[in-house]
Amino acid sequence: MNYTFKPAVREAVGLIISLAGASGSGKTYSAMRMASGIVGPGNKFALIDTENRRALHYADMFEFDHLDLGEPFRPEAYADAVKVADKAGYKAIVVDSMSHEWAGVDGILDWQEEELNRMAGDNYQKRESCKMASWIKPKMAHKHMTQRLLQTNANLILCFRAEEKVKMVKDSQNKTQIVNTGWQPICEKNMPYEM
Repeated sequence: MNYTFKPAVREAVGLIISLAGASGSGKTYSAMRMASGIVGPGNKFALIDTENRRALHYADMFEFDHLDLGEPFRPEAYADAVKVADKAGYKAIVVDSMSHEWAGVDGILDWQEEELNRMAGDNYQKRESCKMASWIKPKMAHKHMTQRLLQTNANLILCFRAEEKVKMVKDSQNKTQIVNTGWQPICEKNMPYEM
């Protein structure tokens, strides 16, 4: 293989932005404002909507083309939808919500459980030994989807639902207290790093 280095020149390389927040925190609106700013006046962005067409509430405020992506929320569906939007030449693509890929109907968590049931059924001793292996197919599909996102030319804006992260700690009287430690996006643990 031939490796050739050449002087670096700044190019219009697509951004990958993630927005995470609780329900009603403004993720969709903020993502649409960003996408509108990226594409500029008179241009449309693509919006992949897993929220049962709720993004259409903003159709009179923003210019965008809409795709209603329903269940099953498998990684391949997300990868394919992003690939189609990228190939169509959209300068910005909003995905609302990426959390369904992890925790939605037939998302990664459901898929892992489906694999575990296929491998071990109701045999709870066997289930324990198959637990790690049941993650192989779902995690590989997630990995392929993530690579597809990273190879996208368009600017990607991904919305994630978030939930409060808590931990149990002992107080000065040795009583267990539940302490809020902040918000965490609902997604595979490495996904925020990829963004």
